[in-house]
Amino acid sequence: MKKGLKLIVVFNVFLLLTASAGITLAAQEDAAQEKAAQEKAILMEEVVVTATRDTEEIRKVPANVSVITTEQIEKSGATTIPEVLDKLESIQFRSYSGNSSQATIDMRGFGGDNPFGKSLIMLDGRRLNRPDMSSINWLQIPLNNVERIEVVRGASSVLYGDAAIGGVINIITKKGEGPPKVNASVIVGSYGLHDERVSVTGSVDKFTYALNGENNYNSGYRDRSKFSSMGGGFDFGYNASESFSASLGASFNKTDYQMPGFLTQTQLDQDRRQYQRAPPELYSITTPDDDGSDKYTNVNLGIKSLLGSIGEIDVSFLYGKKDLETNMPSWFLFSDTSTDTYGVTPKYVLAKDIFGFKNKLVIGLDYYHEPYKKELYSSRVRTLKTSSADFTRDSLAYYVRDEFNILKNLILHAGYRSEHTSIEGSNKDNVNPANNFSDEENTYNADAFEAGLTLLVGKKTKVFAKYATVYRIPFLDEIAMFNGYSGGVLFNKNLKKEKGVSMEAGTEWYPLDNLKIGLTVFRINMEDEISWFATGLFTGYNTNQDKTRHDGAEVSLSYAWGKWAKLYGNFTYHKATFENGPYDNKEMPLVPKRMANAGIEIYLPYNLTLRPEVRYVGKTYLSQDYNNVAEKLDSHTLYNVYLSYKPTFGKVTMTAFFGVENLTDEKYSSFGSYNVPAYGAGAPNTYYPMPGIMCKGGLSFEL
Repeated sequence: MKKGLKLIVVFNVFLLLTASAGITLAAQEDAAQEKAAQEKAILMEEVVVTATRDTEEIRKVPANVSVITTEQIEKSGATTIPEVLDKLESIQFRSYSGNSSQATIDMRGFGGDNPFGKSLIMLDGRRLNRPDMSSINWLQIPLNNVERIEVVRGASSVLYGDAAIGGVINIITKKGEGPPKVNASVIVGSYGLHDERVSVTGSVDKFTYALNGENNYNSGYRDRSKFSSMGGGFDFGYNASESFSASLGASFNKTDYQMPGFLTQTQLDQDRRQYQRAPPELYSITTPDDDGSDKYTNVNLGIKSLLGSIGEIDVSFLYGKKDLETNMPSWFLFSDTSTDTYGVTPKYVLAKDIFGFKNKLVIGLDYYHEPYKKELYSSRVRTLKTSSADFTRDSLAYYVRDEFNILKNLILHAGYRSEHTSIEGSNKDNVNPANNFSDEENTYNADAFEAGLTLLVGKKTKVFAKYATVYRIPFLDEIAMFNGYSGGVLFNKNLKKEKGVSMEAGTEWYPLDNLKIGLTVFRINMEDEISWFATGLFTGYNTNQDKTRHDGAEVSLSYAWGKWAKLYGNFTYHKATFENGPYDNKEMPLVPKRMANAGIEIYLPYNLTLRPEVRYVGKTYLSQDYNNVAEKLDSHTLYNVYLSYKPTFGKVTMTAFFGVENLTDEKYSSFGSYNVPAYGAGAPNTYYPMPGIMCKGGLSFEL
């Protein structure tokens, strides 16, 4: 990043902080009245902050939005965030090891051979997506630290920039409030599962606090698929007045995991639970010790100032650190990766009527500085370094978004974003000096805009439509070759960003007060998508190739039958196709056309709740099967059932549950690969089998 851009960032932050400090006491009375009105509105309607980067009623947002609360997480019996999210419409997770540490997410059919960077994952508004082509570690956020999870499907590049194509998931952690509250729980289950959690929240005078810790362990369904995760976090807040507050939050996590590897169909038939027995056709070796270890630190300092009638200023200072160790002797890969993230995200919000019509303006700046280092070694003991890469990714963006009530029940939304990203770095290959490069740099300029309408009908119903552009900046390892392989293009300065257009329309309809029906249809046209061009078995480079199209529909239903039961479910249809080039009109691999979830909560006497659920995922073409010629990855249907008991003893609330997942012991895989294109004729297909029937139970106390 050039010095001028850094000066712009510092100058903008200085202006915002100076304006905040210069507000007079006279404005505090206006701020208090405005805050009271906002709190009253919050009590009336469910609100989100992710969809507009400010507090907003879900009903007014031109998007399909879901909110998962702490109570819903506790009732689910889930031990990881993917277990919670996997039941929502348009979302699917795939795992290569059966655990959640490295699971990849598919939103709106963007889960093909390169699912990374198509959905934005955030923690309290800070990006968790890595600058290289890898998934986030979903275990880095202790589940008992989660206050709620907000899921916004569809294009969000105006507000969040790079990667916000299929949607945005914002994991929001707990804040302290009121008298001290202590929660302790334990969950145990099949395959050696045990998950212990403890948290304390509360407030004293002007100070708030929230502390938590979690230990999660699982021996794994397959041989050598064990994982363990230990983490914790805190949030301390200071409410100086009605017009000024500050908070400091942090989370820490260490995850160790094993990688059992792929199996051929013959090996699946022999024993689904064995670890990799590599066939010679795939040029890997059988090893019993593929594993990894990750360490994560996340810090967020937030400052908020209400300026009365002239608006509100928020400034967040963000820091994240990732230290990743990977050992894969099956592929002769031993690496240490270190990534830091520094961010500053000031934002100004002005909610003020214009000629008697409601209007809300949001203006903000996002600056991220991400140094990245990766070192490769010849063996696990790391005595001989084979190569080292050193990169920096800097981005600076500004955005503006406005909501204007054309009529009392008709809202116009419009926004624009401009972003500049620079990627520079060097690579030193001690084995093959021909792979060396130094001080190379690529720059990307990107912009996005959106326009939408939301029509409010009656007391609850909404109808919306939205048109937006999206983009994705290439990953470091898409631009540069620094993992020991080469194809003649070491630093690809010709690689373009991905870009596209998203169109969607939908409704949340309440034909009855206790019946909600949701429907969203969408089309996303992408171009300059990045794919690998092979020049040999282990050589090649990335290039911009085919256009793709993602058509889909999302349907959801929720019906509350008084004190007796609650029925809920959703259905998703995806069709992802190549639109030109050698695979014109072919379907994209690993995108199921149909997915469905359904369940019912039955409220029984004596504080008992019975909850049976079912999940269906349709067939997909295998990874790398761009010509749609190989067998498909089979569909699967999973049946789960849970029974919970929640009595109260004075000030103590107890929750006990027992559940059985994959009740019918369905044999299925979430990922499979067609290996002929990469390895030649005769190469067998490979699969990653998922767990069979699993029992779990838990007990928690809150006082």
